[in-house]
Amino acid sequence: MTDPIADMFSRIRNAQAVKKPRILIPHSKIKYSILQLLKESDFIGEIKKFRKKTSRIIEVKLKYEDGVGKISELERISKPSRRLYIKAKDVRPVKRGFGFLILSTPKGIMKSTEARKQNIGGEIIGKVW
Repeated sequence: MTDPIADMFSRIRNAQAVKKPRILIPHSKIKYSILQLLKESDFIGEIKKFRKKTSRIIEVKLKYEDGVGKISELERISKPSRRLYIKAKDVRPVKRGFGFLILSTPKGIMKSTEARKQNIGGEIIGKVW
């Protein structure tokens, strides 16, 4: 696997398509930070870290509203083959404020709205709405 974040996004999209209540994702710090951001924004439910024999796993409970997943779109923007960066002044609302960009900044993973307020730019990891 060359892009674990894109794999995580695909697992979430696929699980929501078949209405699974929870998914398991291999643990990494950046994935856990992204999932915490999605939880704070009320796109996903509970997040738990645990060990399964020798590997660490993250369990994610997905949220649904009227049988439809809370996440309408989850898209990877910056890829290993093509990194995209944005300045703080260039950050714009996503879907008229209903979504946000996930940015990797010098102060950690944060939403585009927070980065704009703190006047920080960074790498665009993905887009959620």
